[in-house]
Amino acid sequence: MPRVTTVLRKSRKAIQDLDLLKVLHSEITHEHSSNPFQDKQSGSLGDFTLDWDSPKSQDVVLRKKSESGEEVAVSAMLGPEIYEGASSFPREALMKVCIKKPGLSSILQFDCGVSGKDNGSEFDIHSAHYLPSTSLDSSNYKGPSYSELDPNLQSELKRYLVSKGIEESFTNFLLLHLHRKEQGQYVNWLRKLEEMVARGDDD
Repeated sequence: MPRVTTVLRKSRKAIQDLDLLKVLHSEITHEHSSNPFQDKQSGSLGDFTLDWDSPKSQDVVLRKKSESGEEVAVSAMLGPEIYEGASSFPREALMKVCIKKPGLSSILQFDCGVSGKDNGSEFDIHSAHYLPSTSLDSSNYKGPSYSELDPNLQSELKRYLVSKGIEESFTNFLLLHLHRKEQGQYVNWLRKLEEMVARGDDD
């Protein structure tokens, strides 16, 4: 009787694995055939270079250094799904921009959100900080709430970032790259799961 029970259990597992393999294969095929990011314009990095883009991480880091020695670093990753308004992308990118002048240890830091629009992307500044030291001491006063700043100053700060290369072509590239990166990671995860089930591996 124990042997019959073992055979039945293995048969049930084989049927379940076969069903799961069919579902996994269908999902992988669907992801390839209905890629929503395939035909979108990729934009341009401009003067930035990709400094970090590990296939195992969700974030990317981009940097550029001008002839004057000024450094601009951008780190970004996808945020939660967007539930309000129309967007060509399902998720917003959370972008941090840090600007360092030559010979100074202080940093200007901007926390931004990048969202899709009909024919591209746009970014908004959520907060802006002056960090007097690269030690990033949390006790330092980082400035008032961004929403409390004068609207003219808010507009000028956004123009300032655009002048540093954070313009639409760059945010187009960033938003699309992050969505493609996430989709690629999802498909790779499905393939690994498919391989594991096909081998009959147990947890």
